Amino acid sequence: MNNGVGLGGAYAATLERIKAQDGEKAKLALATLMWVCHSERPLQVDELCHALAVEIGSADFDPDNVSLIPSLLSYCQGLITVDKEASTVRLIHHSLQEYISTYPGLFATAHSTMAETCLIYLNLQQVKKLPPHPVPAEQSMPFVKYCSRYWGTHAKREFSDRTTSPSLELLSQYETHISAT
Repeated sequence: MNNGVGLGGAYAATLERIKAQDGEKAKLALATLMWVCHSERPLQVDELCHALAVEIGSADFDPDNVSLIPSLLSYCQGLITVDKEASTVRLIHHSLQEYISTYPGLFATAHSTMAETCLIYLNLQQVKKLPPHPVPAEQSMPFVKYCSRYWGTHAKREFSDRTTSPSLELLSQYETHISAT
């Protein structure tokens, strides 16, 4: 692997191993990679775990859906790591981001999926009931700050029919949600 030769093959083989895992592990690993590759800023560990726990179509957040970071690291087969200083999740190397960008079909609807996830999170009953102060909100629902800031950015990059209804619901309750930002 002199000068990066062979890295593409190693990444391809690892992605194939990820896809070959049983259904839920493969799904979580690919979703993790999508979020890490396409988020607007590095995600904190708790933010990522909450993003992955969102159930499309649900009005409630189920804390039992929150994956543990060691499991996600395992499912991703070494392609992600936790920056211990910043407590953020990142790709193992910048060349992986370059490799993934050469396969646009891998995460074909990343931004619309991310926008939809953010909107659903902001419309969750638990988020609607948060106190108006950001510190308690970030402790109990750590993904709220990212969602509040970036749902529109993701939607603008790739708007879809799936984001229309939750965005209208969010906008109709603007006063409640603006206090969480």
